[in-house]
Amino acid sequence: MDAADIDAARLPDTYPMDRARSCPLDPPAEYGRFRAERPITRITLDFDGSVVWLVTRYADAQTILGDPRFSSDFSTPGFPARLTAKPPGPGTFIRMDPPDHSRLRRILQPEFTRRRVEALRPAIQDIARTLVDDMAARTPPVDLVTSLALPLPSMVITELLGVPYEDREYFHETTKVIGDQSVDPRRRIQVRDDLKTYLDKLVAVKEAEPADDVLSRLGARREEAGVSREEVVGIATLLMVAGYETIANQIGSGTVALLENPDRVAELRADPAKLPDAVEEIIRHQTVIDYGLRRAATEDVEVGGQLIKKGDGVVVVVASANRDESVFECPDRLDFDRERHDHFSFGYGIHQCMGQILARAQLEAAWSTLFDRIPGLRLAIPVEQVKFRFDMFVYGVHELPVTW
Repeated sequence: MDAADIDAARLPDTYPMDRARSCPLDPPAEYGRFRAERPITRITLDFDGSVVWLVTRYADAQTILGDPRFSSDFSTPGFPARLTAKPPGPGTFIRMDPPDHSRLRRILQPEFTRRRVEALRPAIQDIARTLVDDMAARTPPVDLVTSLALPLPSMVITELLGVPYEDREYFHETTKVIGDQSVDPRRRIQVRDDLKTYLDKLVAVKEAEPADDVLSRLGARREEAGVSREEVVGIATLLMVAGYETIANQIGSGTVALLENPDRVAELRADPAKLPDAVEEIIRHQTVIDYGLRRAATEDVEVGGQLIKKGDGVVVVVASANRDESVFECPDRLDFDRERHDHFSFGYGIHQCMGQILARAQLEAAWSTLFDRIPGLRLAIPVEQVKFRFDMFVYGVHELPVTW
């Protein structure tokens, strides 16, 4: 065995990696060695002992995520289920393949067009301004998570769906439990079922008394689209979870990255036109989908010179692919002038996130308002003391004390 083999053998043989041992703003350092030495490798999942393919390189991630022979269906043999005791219910199209995936996605597509999101921008900006002004009026230190990161996407998604905002605390707790890897799977399932029960009642109200919101429009279109009422409830549940927790944590971790790179904040203040590029770079640099995107091969496929057999599970580590040095020069650097290149933070292929335009609009509103209205913003504690979400499915921060 030569030196390279010895080094490769020392790489971890279980997944996920212990992120707490590295800089909290960077993925585990082992990913870089995996990309170089074992970009597609067999690894044991620590939660159930199953063995899957771990994919860490950009080109291989793009191939797998764009190939229909890799299934997103939870019921496909070999699919890495991960802490879930039963399959997702009707309407959860991110865990489906065509034609059901296409049918359900189609009914939702009109709600997330660029034109519709642009029409929402003034309302999103007003929400961000109100939250930041309330935050600035308080005596620091203030927790940015509870002041801005959590309420902004919660207010946006509840307004979009037509959910009464007085129920916001319920949704905060619901999504927290669903995303917590340490919570008993039975508890997570119960909380998600409770959320579906709530939304089922709300959908019934919208069908009886339609309003100008997504749930009412889905109800009006569903029969023609061949979508059941139960599937509409499932879609609403998915939007509540996916449209809230990911944005909240992107605001949290992205703000830490900005505060730890004051030169980048100065760039934005000097040239606000850089904001869209800055948001794109932060999304790449701070990939909050920490666990990875899961697939199962439905037939034998060769990827990057490696044969992946039918029935093999696959975990595509997008946090690693987004730091691939063969695609992104100096990938660990936060660089707003970086040549624009697609990243995988919103997925890739037919499962690319439908709400990404809305997500970008919220992030632009959050960071532009935050640094415009509180120009002296800084961390109130050393970054080493920030409570990062090492124990959660979506990465971010539990709380973020800031001062000015």
